[in-house]
Amino acid sequence: MRISVTSVFVADQAKALEFYTDVLGFTKRQDIPVGADRWLTVASSDAPDAVELLLEPNGNPIASTYQQGLYAAGIPATTFATDNLAKEHERLTALGVRFTQEPTRTGPVSSAVFDDTCGNLIGLHQVH
Repeated sequence: MRISVTSVFVADQAKALEFYTDVLGFTKRQDIPVGADRWLTVASSDAPDAVELLLEPNGNPIASTYQQGLYAAGIPATTFATDNLAKEHERLTALGVRFTQEPTRTGPVSSAVFDDTCGNLIGLHQVH
């Protein structure tokens, strides 16, 4: 058994696709119409055949309540890994990404949190 797809709820799939590809650097994997929405996934450009991230519409009241609750509490909806947090923080800041937690080292891990502009806080971490 393996993880093939995980998801984050987003308020606007088109805006999310733009942010996750143009800003974060992911690659679009699947874009399949499903009624008014899409089965829309992205993956790491370094491992496009690995785990996909579903940019899932938050149109369901349960989903939007969950998403808003996480955001209000300052809890990341998901976390991504990087080999160089300082460099990634610098790159994303230059692109206008708003960080709610600057890079912070806690023992063997450094982490930061940013706003994905689609209703989520996203964690970013590096293991030293």
